[in-house]
Amino acid sequence: FSTEEYVKVNFNPFLFEAILFAPIDDDKSVAKIGNGVVIFKLFKKEERMWEQLTMKNADKETIQAIRERAVFKAQEKAAADAKAKAVKKQEDNKYALETMMKLEEEQRTNIEQIKEEERQRATAELEAWKKEQMQEAKKKEAQQRLQRQRLEEENKLTKAKQVSVSVSGPGRSSDPLKPAHQDGKSKQKKKTNVPAPRPAGSIRISFTPRVFPTALRESQVAEEEAWLKKQADARRAMNTEVPELKDLKEEERNPDWLKDKGNKLFATGNYLAAVNAYNLAIQLNNNITALYLNRAACHLKLRNLHKAIEDSSKALDLLTPAVADNADARVKAHVRRGTAFCDLELYVEGLQDYQAALKIDPLNQGVCADAERIRQIIQGSMCDS
Repeated sequence: FSTEEYVKVNFNPFLFEAILFAPIDDDKSVAKIGNGVVIFKLFKKEERMWEQLTMKNADKETIQAIRERAVFKAQEKAAADAKAKAVKKQEDNKYALETMMKLEEEQRTNIEQIKEEERQRATAELEAWKKEQMQEAKKKEAQQRLQRQRLEEENKLTKAKQVSVSVSGPGRSSDPLKPAHQDGKSKQKKKTNVPAPRPAGSIRISFTPRVFPTALRESQVAEEEAWLKKQADARRAMNTEVPELKDLKEEERNPDWLKDKGNKLFATGNYLAAVNAYNLAIQLNNNITALYLNRAACHLKLRNLHKAIEDSSKALDLLTPAVADNADARVKAHVRRGTAFCDLELYVEGLQDYQAALKIDPLNQGVCADAERIRQIIQGSMCDS
């Protein structure tokens, strides 16, 4: 490293140290090491002739003070570089997340536009169909009106041709073809017996309130109720005081929305961005098991094996008490932690997790086959040793 007045190069087994005659520009100056040769390119702060390269006749206290100042400046510079790197990384992560959100917003806008076009097209087709139906109805009405006019004309012609005159009197019917007693009978209405309506009523049916499908005698009621209460409390626990969420929209400050976003990013292979989405969701609510399980899957893809073990263990801590509703999640947590252990060549620990998964789901053929392969690897390593 170097400062304005001090240069030090360590090239094992050699060490070069120089206390410069005058200050230099540390940011522009460089040193190249190769083929056993060190090449310095130093830029003076002031353009003037140096009498010599290094300081001469300096006492030990002055040299020691210059060394200490150089070490202190180098530490400050390293700390500043680390801080700048962390800020840059955070900005990059934020930019990646914002970019994905913008892409999602564009996709949503395109979908809404397509829906609006389809709606307008369907509305136009419906209006055209209504217009066509109205035209057909008008044609039918005109045809019916024409038929009624023809019938009226025919009735008028028929009445004009009738020559017979109707005669009415006592005991005689107005119809010369029917007797009078028949005419009286036709006026009587037949009475029919109609049964009385059935009485109205209501039937009440009640079921035992059960969330889990198991029979009451086979279930663990206390554990199941504790699990449901724990899930409800986890959904209510929200931490909105997260600085990274200030730039997000109100509907996007939701752990479920961020979880779905991470799932989409994971499906596209963008595991780093998925981890960032899960991180924000966990900062909002650190009691949702699926967030840790999904982030563990991302860490497995990124070969962050120790982090995958931590997330799987955290998920197992949250998956208590052990009930049928969280059995699938517990199997996933054990399998992912076991996979991380095996990738770290800790096969015994990995086998223990796979066996724990098989106790929960004994009929899982994939987990059973993986456990058998791990067992064979352990037996093979024991035979080799």
